[in-house]
Amino acid sequence: MTALSALSAVLLILSFPNFNLSFLAWIALVPLLFAIEGRTPREAFRLAYICGAVFFLGTIYWLIHVTLPGMIAVALFLALYFGLFGFALNYVLPITDYQLLFFIPALWVGIEWLRSHLLGGFGWALLAHSQSNALAVIQISDITGAYGTSFLVILVNAAIYITIKDMKKKTVRTIPCLAAAVLVLYISVAYGIVRMKNVFTGETLKVSVVQGNIPQKEKWDPDLSGRILDKYERLTNEAAKDRPDLIVWPETSVPGFLETERNLSDRMKSLAVSSGTHVLVGVPREEDSYLRLYNSAVLFSDEGRVVDRYDKMHLVPFGEYVPFKRFLSFVEKFAKSPIGDFSPGKEYRVFKFFIERKFGSADAAWKLLKKAKFSCLICFEDIFPDLTRQFVKNGAVFLVNITNDAWFGRSSAPYQHMQCSVFRAVENRVNVIRAANTGISCFIDQKGRVTDMVESGGKPIFVDGYKTRDITLTPTRTFYTVHGDIFAYLCMLYTGLYLWIKRRGKKKK
Repeated sequence: MTALSALSAVLLILSFPNFNLSFLAWIALVPLLFAIEGRTPREAFRLAYICGAVFFLGTIYWLIHVTLPGMIAVALFLALYFGLFGFALNYVLPITDYQLLFFIPALWVGIEWLRSHLLGGFGWALLAHSQSNALAVIQISDITGAYGTSFLVILVNAAIYITIKDMKKKTVRTIPCLAAAVLVLYISVAYGIVRMKNVFTGETLKVSVVQGNIPQKEKWDPDLSGRILDKYERLTNEAAKDRPDLIVWPETSVPGFLETERNLSDRMKSLAVSSGTHVLVGVPREEDSYLRLYNSAVLFSDEGRVVDRYDKMHLVPFGEYVPFKRFLSFVEKFAKSPIGDFSPGKEYRVFKFFIERKFGSADAAWKLLKKAKFSCLICFEDIFPDLTRQFVKNGAVFLVNITNDAWFGRSSAPYQHMQCSVFRAVENRVNVIRAANTGISCFIDQKGRVTDMVESGGKPIFVDGYKTRDITLTPTRTFYTVHGDIFAYLCMLYTGLYLWIKRRGKKKK
């Protein structure tokens, strides 16, 4: 049975980058379901936990570049959610009917939601993310969030499991279950096909993203700060030739503090003026004489003026701060690099700036100013759908994700990270523009299509360069933007009621 559990984990790993065999996700959980069938609750938990442990060790292995003990600890902790899945499912597996067909995916969705929220949450490598390239499948995310895609994938796994189970018993009771699963999948994909045909119209904005490709070991070397800034200036000046409305730098790309380093501040303002456009940069920011540090994004106008700033709200635990530091300060001893002491921001900031459009004819010429509104997600903030939708609810018409994945080396981390951004684009029907230090810097449209990216020699990571592209600004409010995780809440309600009814039924017997 342990072999079946491990087989499910391997199939799940293969469905994610860098293997990208996403079709395997649709059958990956079948071995696990058979493994925990007929087991005691403790055995079911253990087998599912083994599956989770192997899966997370195989998908977030790149944390080894930051800390080996930390990587193992995180993987073993996240595996508890798989264990919970097996434990809860143990109550209902002996039954084969419509309720089981929908209970299994509802339970999975509920547990994914818990993983994404409890103790700060870590919604990385959700099952839905493996399908980021299956555009027709993921379009339902504008209603259900990414959890709807996870539901579909597990629904198919459950249908296959029920079918094989009943075929062994030589019964035909599974035909209605299979029909129900096919019908749900058909409706979802049909909706996706219709949405893929939608045409988004509106004002056009030209944006450039800059990818500096600064090695992590060099980023904060004071002797190299001049060279780093020289590189970003060169790339910015090259991008400015495309006459963009906005140029975006990655997270903490400015090698210093603008508040206290006058020369650095003046140089950034001069660059914005010479480029003739607005420039958004990632920068560490200090406040109250070093008592508070923030991971921030600052927008410079084409006149060199600071328009606005955003302070990162959702910090990386054990990366940017130590949670429960009084009790967990010893963790710093196991980190390869010092753990930061940043403070979280408190405001869902929407950046606003004016874009100028000139019109004319032989007899007259005029110009029109239009306001562009966007919000910035820093680092892994794009893995949090509720955080993202709040920015859109506040008026952001497109989103920017600035990040630095150099920490994780030449691994699958940047590709997995980009998958999260794809879902944020579809959920809210907004463009997501990514500027990453070492990649992946790209443009994602409202349908989740990666329309362009910074590449060199066909490689998007650990290369430097820039890319300019036009995006269409279409103010919209999706069901998900307005109502959030209602689908996940309904799944959890259904799961809780079903388990409660089953428990009461067992007591009466």
